[in-house]
Amino acid sequence: YLVDDTNLNVFSITDLENPVQVNTVPIGFDIETLFNYKAYLYIGSRNGMFIYDVANPEEPSYLSDVQHFTACDPVIANDTHAFVTLHSNIGCGTNVNLLEIYDVTDVTNPVLISSRNLTRPIGIGLYGDYLFVCDDEVKVFDVSDPENSQLVTSIDVSAFDVIINSGILVLIGEDGLYQFSLNDSDITNIQHLSTIN
Repeated sequence: YLVDDTNLNVFSITDLENPVQVNTVPIGFDIETLFNYKAYLYIGSRNGMFIYDVANPEEPSYLSDVQHFTACDPVIANDTHAFVTLHSNIGCGTNVNLLEIYDVTDVTNPVLISSRNLTRPIGIGLYGDYLFVCDDEVKVFDVSDPENSQLVTSIDVSAFDVIINSGILVLIGEDGLYQFSLNDSDITNIQHLSTIN
């Protein structure tokens, strides 16, 4: 699944050496991000979040959406909640800078349960009960109680994207790529591993 400015593009990769486009699903305008979780696609645009079902992989079907102020909009999700960052930037619209948390227990009816002002949030990553948000620094929130998320620590790195895989945190920013090791028993014990300038 790939998004462009207006569409969700579906490719069959049955033959990995020869991917074949099998469908194009119009979504809207200013599509920016795509996150899949189980049988759902969470699609972020500058004016909202869309949820699609991919139980039929070649025919994604619309389930729901939420609309918000025009802003750049990354999204990530787990079984029960979707986490959305809205940030202002050249071309993103207004000067709204928020972390929004939606209850998506019923994916056909997302409900906003929490909204927090931040400086300029953008990239986000989820690691168990912890949400990493690229803001003026990388902020780590405990989201085990999503309605009352708490800031537990931060990393003094200017980054715009985050990737978390098997306990390794990768941050990407204007000045380079940074790798950190995460400690499952103490999320505040984040160890720097390397930097590529």
